[in-house]
Amino acid sequence: MRNIIRFILRHNLVFLFLLFETVSFSLLISYNHHHNQTFINSSGRFAAGIMKISGTFTEYFSLKTANEELSRENALLRTQLPGNFLVEDSFSFDYSNPDLGVNYIYRPAKVINNTVNKFHNYLTLNKGSKHGIEPGMGVITARGLVGVVRHSSANYSSVMSLLNTQLKVSASLRESNHFGSLEWDGRSPQYVYLHEIPSHAPLTIGDAVVTSGYSSIFPPNILIGIIEDYELNEGEGFYEIKVKLSTDFTNLSYVEVVEVPAKDEVHELEKLTSDD
Repeated sequence: MRNIIRFILRHNLVFLFLLFETVSFSLLISYNHHHNQTFINSSGRFAAGIMKISGTFTEYFSLKTANEELSRENALLRTQLPGNFLVEDSFSFDYSNPDLGVNYIYRPAKVINNTVNKFHNYLTLNKGSKHGIEPGMGVITARGLVGVVRHSSANYSSVMSLLNTQLKVSASLRESNHFGSLEWDGRSPQYVYLHEIPSHAPLTIGDAVVTSGYSSIFPPNILIGIIEDYELNEGEGFYEIKVKLSTDFTNLSYVEVVEVPAKDEVHELEKLTSDD
C-alpha cells in the first residue's frame, strides 16, 4: 500500500494532467453536438470492429467441432443409403441399426499424421480397434479414395496411403466399366496410373476413374480421379492411363473407414473355390 501511495505522489503531475484531459474531453463531447456525433460514430465503428474480430476467432475455433459433426453425419448417411442395404423378401431389416443387413458400415476418423514425400506413405488416424477399426478396411473421404488400414491399436490405426508404391487397387472406367489395376509410381502426389485397360475400351480425357467393387475392401463407384492422359502399349494391347487424383493428400483432415460385414464369408467362399 505504501508503494502505491509513493508511486502516486511521485507522479502526481501526470495523474493531474490526465484528469484534466479527461474532464476537458468529456465537456467537449457533452456540449458540442458535432464532436458528440463524431465520437458516437467512431466508438460504434470501433466496437463493431472488435466484435467482428472476436466473432472471426470464435468461428475459427469452432470449426473443429463443426468438422467432427459433419464427418459423423456423413458416415451415418453413407451407411443409411437405401442402396447400402441387403434386400431379402423374407426378412425386414431395422434401418435405424446400421450394423444389421448392410453391405458397408462407415466410421468417421480424424487424420493426425500424414506423409506424401516418401515411396511408402502412411496416415495415422485417431480411432482404433475399440472403435471397430481393423486391418484390411478401406479408407475414403467425401472427395475420393485414401488407402487401406494396415495396423490398429486400441485407440489409433495406421493406413497405407494410395500414395504407396506397394498398394494396388482394382479400379474401373465409370463410363464403360472396363477395369484394371491402379498404382502410384512414387512421383507426384497428384497422379496415379491405371493399367490393364484393353485397347478396345473407349477412352476420353476427363473421364472418371472409380473403384470397381471387385474387392472386399472398397464399395464400387468411389471416385479416384479423372483421366489426365493415356497412351497405348502396342505390344501388349493395353492402355497406360495417367489419372489425376480427386483427393488432395496434402490436405487431409477427416476420413471414413469402411467395414464390409460380409468380408469373411466372401473370403471363405473364394478360398473353397480356389481349392477346387
